[in-house]
Amino acid sequence: MASNYFEKILFLDIETVPAVGDFKELPDRLQHLWSDKVEKTRARMPDRYAENDSIGDIYMKDAAIFAEFGKVVCISVGYIYNMMGEQHFKLKSFYNDDEYVLLHEFASLLNNWDKPDRTLCGHNIKEFDVPYVARRMLIKGIQLPNILNIAGKKPWEVQFLDTLELWKFGDFKNFTSLNLLTAVFDIPTPKDDIDGSMVGSVYYETGDLKRIATYCEKDVVATAQVFLKIKGMEIIKEECIEFGE
Repeated sequence: MASNYFEKILFLDIETVPAVGDFKELPDRLQHLWSDKVEKTRARMPDRYAENDSIGDIYMKDAAIFAEFGKVVCISVGYIYNMMGEQHFKLKSFYNDDEYVLLHEFASLLNNWDKPDRTLCGHNIKEFDVPYVARRMLIKGIQLPNILNIAGKKPWEVQFLDTLELWKFGDFKNFTSLNLLTAVFDIPTPKDDIDGSMVGSVYYETGDLKRIATYCEKDVVATAQVFLKIKGMEIIKEECIEFGE
């Protein structure tokens, strides 16, 4: 497979947190709608939450996965390039307490980068990352970049590659985590001090966005390495990976 094929892919991952650090800080209308959502979930899946979990506890635990109740705090991207006949990988992160600034900067990147033969790639990108970012952009009043604005596009015009979908080979029964794929492909991953479930607490307890960005970038690297393995290619050497500053 031609090396320039990989150079037309922008790998990405996002990190999200609850929109506010305390359920009581939500506007009354959203508090009511969240409470209604939780009660319906409890009726449908009674084992999902513990009996003593309050609405506020559940908000801090689950709100980050819903674009209507959460926000994006970091988007990391990376791309493959060839230098001296060897594959290299360069990363950049967008992170900010002001979500509008973060999303606006990311939208500008996509508008400048987008061409018909270029694609976005992520793990579960079609079900989570892309719809989440697009919804948050609309909520914040940011015009969608063309690559994210898929309304009316034919399936072959949608410029997304999803490593989860590629790994399924048409099987819709199971979700395979990125962590599991790195394990089965024996892709080395650094031991981190946080995981995805801790991002919200790190953000609201310490405000350490750089720490979150570092974690996010490592997931982007893992996604790129898994993609290369799925395509039957060698992974990128650790010394050829350039993390964001």
